[in-house]
Amino acid sequence: MGSDLEASSSSSLLQSPAVKEDTPLLGSDNPLSSQPKTFANVFIAIVGAGVLGLPYAFKRTGWVMSLLMLFSVAFFTYYCMMLLVYTRRKIESVIGFSKINSFGDLGYTICGSPGRIIVDLLITLSQTGFCVGYLIFIGNTMADVYNSPTATDLSPKILGLAPKVVYVWGCLPFQLGLNSIPTLTHLAPLSIFADVVDLGAMVVVMIKDVLIYFKQSPSVEAFGGFSVFFYGMGVAVYAFEGIGMVLPLESETKNKEKFGSVLGLSMAFITVLYGAFGTLGYFAFGEDTKDMITGNLGSGLISTIVKLGLCINLFFTLPLMMNPVYEIVERRFWGGRYSLWLRWMLVFMVSLVALLVPNFADFLSLVGSAVCCALAFVLPALFHFMVFKQEMDVKGWCVDIGILVLGVVLGVSGTWSALVVIFSVKE
Repeated sequence: MGSDLEASSSSSLLQSPAVKEDTPLLGSDNPLSSQPKTFANVFIAIVGAGVLGLPYAFKRTGWVMSLLMLFSVAFFTYYCMMLLVYTRRKIESVIGFSKINSFGDLGYTICGSPGRIIVDLLITLSQTGFCVGYLIFIGNTMADVYNSPTATDLSPKILGLAPKVVYVWGCLPFQLGLNSIPTLTHLAPLSIFADVVDLGAMVVVMIKDVLIYFKQSPSVEAFGGFSVFFYGMGVAVYAFEGIGMVLPLESETKNKEKFGSVLGLSMAFITVLYGAFGTLGYFAFGEDTKDMITGNLGSGLISTIVKLGLCINLFFTLPLMMNPVYEIVERRFWGGRYSLWLRWMLVFMVSLVALLVPNFADFLSLVGSAVCCALAFVLPALFHFMVFKQEMDVKGWCVDIGILVLGVVLGVSGTWSALVVIFSVKE
């Protein structure tokens, strides 16, 4: 079986797949993308529901400490993205033609089947983690809109069940149908629309934050202490996760010499947006900031529209986010053929995990630490080191090894910290 997998992986590397999980969403008849389109694709690949947990992370870690972590993680993420690009360019300059279409292809080229298996496993965990976060957000937000506690009923129930449970399970039959579609490329516009709605919602929330801040000006803390450092780093790493799209995006870019500058500009814009969103949310509500900032918006018409709009768009984005998982699982266990029962089983497991995790931001930290640190820092530095070690000086060795060690430390420590928070008894 192992040789069959290697053979199929090798043959897939020599072909140019039509549409896979790593295909940029903003495609066109022209296979090469302009700089504005590349900028938009980077934004789509990175910005997601994780931004909604940033104000809560700012409350936990302090606003100055959070800003420092955000900018640091953004810089290292950008640096590691470029390491992947440089590594692929080096390999392709040796073999003379392009056969590396994705992160998994790069892992296979450098490390063989173990490299692809590790990358596939981490991408599977990260993508399913994102989808779990989506369902947690949908369940909690719908419960907040329609079944929020009242003076007479502090714990409202629906058919004897908690509202979040009902809404998550209510999504299941519809998600089974959506995730049964063999190819989801025609749903890509919904994902793009979701990011437009996310951006619009962020602007609306920030405007409300400013108005609320001038009314009540709650006290805020600049530094939350070392005990919450790894928690905050996990959330920051999660917020910038999108490294799996870098290689296909660079392949689609018309002017490859300017790809680095376009990517850097995109990352800088997203970082400033994240920093402003997290800071304003924390400044507006202080210690009352909830794990999802939408929980602080109240029950007005605009707030309800923003919440429902985010829920609808995350609902339709979830099948797209699961598509990389299906491509990997079906290739591994079903010979690359479509498997309805595998897809339904994965959707059911994602829904079940969403019910077991009570806090949205805590889950972001767990996924960011346990999975995204390895994808964003450890593997890019390791692959770059393995390819360039013969021609790097001592400084280059130290940088690659330093990033690798940093990723391992952040991953292990952040995972432990997030698990302690998730399983601790809330007072």
